[in-house]
Amino acid sequence: MSVYSYSRCWVHLIWGTLNREKLLNKAAAARVSGYLTEYAEKDRIYMKINFVNADHVHALIDLPTALTIEKVVQLLKGSSSHWINSKNLVTGQFAWGRGYGAFSVSESNVSRVARYIPDQEEHHRVRTFAEELKEFIERHGVRWKDEGSRQNGFCAWFPRITGLRLVLMRNIPLDGGVIGE
Repeated sequence: MSVYSYSRCWVHLIWGTLNREKLLNKAAAARVSGYLTEYAEKDRIYMKINFVNADHVHALIDLPTALTIEKVVQLLKGSSSHWINSKNLVTGQFAWGRGYGAFSVSESNVSRVARYIPDQEEHHRVRTFAEELKEFIERHGVRWKDEGSRQNGFCAWFPRITGLRLVLMRNIPLDGGVIGE
């Protein structure tokens, strides 16, 4: 990487627990949030803010020039699921669902998104994670698939898109393993 390379690429990441189960109580979610912040800092990923809900995560990052969105999500999901299991934060084996949402954020909207993320409890008093995600996807011009076509995580939630609005990656290894189709 050249010392003369500069970038600013804000990305709003969203990912959920396996089967969208509400596995993380408030105390566990707060610990996971702290872990994600520390882990990101250690790996030189600038995470402006994150919020861990019982069944999903929102994070606003500035994508480093040396990493892809896929690699950042792989690192965050893989390391945090390993950490959650090593700390026994939930009963049984914890896993994030497959896939994720990655939405570009313009510099002029960073403060708005940064205010939206910590207000998750308020948002979810009136709508579920699935409803929030559906609204988010439609707002970004992505065709929403119906409830019957969904699988664990995000895999069947989005059409395969290449572009700046939404990135969906399949088969992201969790804890270093390979996920099959």
